[in-house]
Amino acid sequence: MAPPAARTQTEKSSLARGVNPCLSPDPGFGNFDKWDRSPSIGQMIVPKDLKLDDRGEFAVMIHFHGHEAARKEWVQAVEGAVLVGIDLGNNSGPYTRKFSDSRQFEQLLQSIETGVAADLGVPVAHIGKLGLSSWSAGYGAVEQALRGRLARRPDVVILLDGLHTGHANTPRAATTLQPFVKFARRAADGGALMFVSHSSILPPTYASTTETANYLLWQLGARPESAKANADDPMGLELIRKYSESGFHVRGFAGNGKLDHCAHLGLYRKVLRSYVAPRWHLPLSAED
Repeated sequence: MAPPAARTQTEKSSLARGVNPCLSPDPGFGNFDKWDRSPSIGQMIVPKDLKLDDRGEFAVMIHFHGHEAARKEWVQAVEGAVLVGIDLGNNSGPYTRKFSDSRQFEQLLQSIETGVAADLGVPVAHIGKLGLSSWSAGYGAVEQALRGRLARRPDVVILLDGLHTGHANTPRAATTLQPFVKFARRAADGGALMFVSHSSILPPTYASTTETANYLLWQLGARPESAKANADDPMGLELIRKYSESGFHVRGFAGNGKLDHCAHLGLYRKVLRSYVAPRWHLPLSAED
C-alpha cells in the first residue's frame, strides 16, 4: 500500500509540456452535434451520422467530471458512439449522493435512449455497449453505478487519476473500493475493459490514486512493472509503471501538481483509440 515515491514528486510547467493540460486547445465538435440536454442529468453529443445496429442499439460512454475536457478528447478519438457528460461539483460527495439511489442511473439510461431516438427520428433506440468514465471526483458516480441493480450493465470503466478513499488500509476504504475490485476481476478475466491511471500526487488527508491502484493490484494478486516514458504520453505525462492482464490495465505516472492531474484527461483519447474502439468496433476520428 505504498504511497508515491519521492522520485516521482516532480511538476513540469505548461511551457515544458507545450500545452496547459487544464486549458487544452478546443478542436470543436468534429463529426458530432452540439451538446443536447435530453439526458435526465448532464448533456450528450450525438454523432451526426449515428446509425443503430441490426438490434436497434447504439454505444454510449457516460463521463463524470470534466465534461468539456472529455469532449475535446472524445471528438478526436472515436466516432459512431454517444458521449454523455455530467458535472456535479468539485468533490466526490455530490456524485455519490446523486447516484446512491439506483433509480437515478436507470432514469439516466432511459432518458439517453429517448433522446437518441428523437434525434434519429425513430420510435425507439436502445443502449447496447455502455461505458463509464471519470476523472478526479467523478469516481463517486461510477462507484454507485457499480453497486446498483445495473452493476453488470457497463462493459467499460475508465478511471483517470480519480480513485480515492479515506485511507487505503481501513475497513471503510475496503468497502468503497469493493465494486472497483469486482469489476477489475471481471476485466482481468476478459469479461470487460477497465483502465485505471494514477498520478503521484500526495493528498493531505486521504489515500492517493497510487495507493488505490496498488490496492486493486493487490486484490488481484498482481504486481506492476517499472516502465519508461513513451513519446506518445500526452500533455507532458511521464509513465513510470504499468500492468495489464486481459482487459484490466493500470498505468502510473510521475508528477505531483495540478497540471499533472489535469494531464490525465489527455489520456482519454489514447485509451479510447487503443482500447475502447477495437472492443466496440468503432471507427476512429481523423487525427490532425
